[in-house]
Amino acid sequence: MVSMSLDSSSGISGVSQLFQLLRDGVPRTRAELAKSTGLARSTIAARVDELMRMGLVTPLAETVSTGGRPPSQFALNPGARLVLAADIGASHATLAVTDLAGSILAQHSEPLDVTLGPVAVLTWLVQHARELLARVGREEKDLAAIGIGVPGPVEHSTGQPVNPPIMPGWDRFDVPGWVRQHLDVPVLVDNDVNIMALGERALAYPAVEHLMFVKVATGIGAGVISSGTLQRGAQGIAGDIGHVRVARGAEVPCHCGNKGCLEALASGPAIARALRAQGVPAENGDDVVDLVKRGNLDAIQAVRQAGRDIGEVLTTCVSLVNPSVIAIGGSMARVGEHLIAGVREVVYTRSIPLATEHLAIVQSAAAQNAAVLGASMLAIEHALSPESLSALVSA
Repeated sequence: MVSMSLDSSSGISGVSQLFQLLRDGVPRTRAELAKSTGLARSTIAARVDELMRMGLVTPLAETVSTGGRPPSQFALNPGARLVLAADIGASHATLAVTDLAGSILAQHSEPLDVTLGPVAVLTWLVQHARELLARVGREEKDLAAIGIGVPGPVEHSTGQPVNPPIMPGWDRFDVPGWVRQHLDVPVLVDNDVNIMALGERALAYPAVEHLMFVKVATGIGAGVISSGTLQRGAQGIAGDIGHVRVARGAEVPCHCGNKGCLEALASGPAIARALRAQGVPAENGDDVVDLVKRGNLDAIQAVRQAGRDIGEVLTTCVSLVNPSVIAIGGSMARVGEHLIAGVREVVYTRSIPLATEHLAIVQSAAAQNAAVLGASMLAIEHALSPESLSALVSA
């Protein structure tokens, strides 16, 4: 419940505080708002009228009356503004326009090599953002914020990638500043796995306070939500489990310069490499997925072993973080239960019973939309925050 007092509810501050109560989308009457906030009904009426004038709140169907005039209900108007959500991967990018409730209104996806550099990739983003806005009949002034996920560590306070291993030319590039030269709205940037965790929770587990999202694709990483809050860590690399050492691969080199990293054993390219060593033709993770779907036993066994390797690292994570849900996503999750079975085999066997008593290890419900949904949530949280409401109103 949001608590407000009369001396903190004047001007835009009071309007903003009332909006924070209404932004969950649950319809409420003026009387219910007055009871929740402790404000006078006349004050509530003035604040609601102001939010309606701004377009942020809309009246809904009238409720059943207990006598006299039926009371009107009010809730967030999801279409008042839009946000742009971008998922930039190593070799693929997806862009979506959503409303303030996170519903995708238009979406575009295509192969895009992140090694082309920030200017080329972000030029693509701006071009297709304008095309998507035109497709839904809206203008750039309707944008409230932009959320972007990239496949590397990000300094969240500045939105700058920091030493990203697979993003040459992106280190310390001012992504928000460059984008704002073309689309002048707030720009939020985060690691792609972090936003996947946000998207997964928003879609499938909104009431879960402790969740891990594990992306298994060209690389391996995790997004960690603890006590309902995304954990980024001191340098923005919390959840970088792909470079944790796994005993089975002690001598296997990793692109990070170390040996025995989980990513060097269990990522899509690593599984493909192991299959080629057995004489099975597999050039990349997509080939591995196709082989598994065709029932190739060597591929199934290799994927199951990759799941065990991931489970070995996650066993430590379970003891450290104690999540309620571990969702497995990324392109390699398309192999289905074979990968997850390997993870479960190790985690449920090696973790203490109390830690796994209510632990669900599942395939991502958001699937390929996890990242764009999470980028949308990142942008929406910023756009609708008390600190941003003044700018949103005056734009």
